Amino acid sequence: MTGQLTKVEIRAFEDKTYGKEIGKFELPINPEQFSQTFKVEYDLQQAKGAQGNDPKFKFTRPEELKLDFTFDGTGVIPVGNQTAQANQPRQFYKDVVAQVQAFLAVVYVMNSEAHKPNYLRLLWGDFSFGSKIGGNEDGKNGFDCILKDLQINYTLFAPDGKPLRAKISATFVNYIEQVRRVREQGNNSPDITHLRKVKAGDTLPLMTHAIYGDPSYYLQVAKVNGLVNFRRLATNTDLRFPPIEKTRP
Repeated sequence: MTGQLTKVEIRAFEDKTYGKEIGKFELPINPEQFSQTFKVEYDLQQAKGAQGNDPKFKFTRPEELKLDFTFDGTGVIPVGNQTAQANQPRQFYKDVVAQVQAFLAVVYVMNSEAHKPNYLRLLWGDFSFGSKIGGNEDGKNGFDCILKDLQINYTLFAPDGKPLRAKISATFVNYIEQVRRVREQGNNSPDITHLRKVKAGDTLPLMTHAIYGDPSYYLQVAKVNGLVNFRRLATNTDLRFPPIEKTRP
């Protein structure tokens, strides 16, 4: 443990699989605070005249991470990764506008190849915002995301009007590429469509029970798959088990 201050790092990637890193930005000053937002969506509709209802789960929204930090150009914040040399004085950040532009180039400006802003990975040492939700596949805690919202407030100015300090509030939304998301979720739920291959010994009621937790839907499943004789399932054939609401008569 060296005691060296670890800075927040934002890495930019060209493709949604995070296979090609094309840039990075290190915050000169670590965040004053950060917040995480988790939202679960339910269907809250109810019958007319009813008191209360039974909310039905719809989906979980991607996690959002909000960072509040500062760019300072008063000459008191040292540039990181400097080696001490007697004949070279230390360098300090003195240009807020340049810091803002460098930050925007990584998180906001449209990538000319992808025709959209970059895919991002936020890192903060071993902590990395304390979540493996959306963490990258090498096991690190990096928050994979895209920029959702950005607000810049200039709060201090030189006599000539040059900005000397800027307050940044940036919201990032968790991003997981579709193939990887499906693999990580490993859903085994009655609320999504499942494809299952018939194995020796399988029966439709047993397969229906495994998917829905209730074998009584087997007639609806047989109808969906056009099965005439559902008592004898052909081995190695594929059966479709649709969302449970759609199997109800």
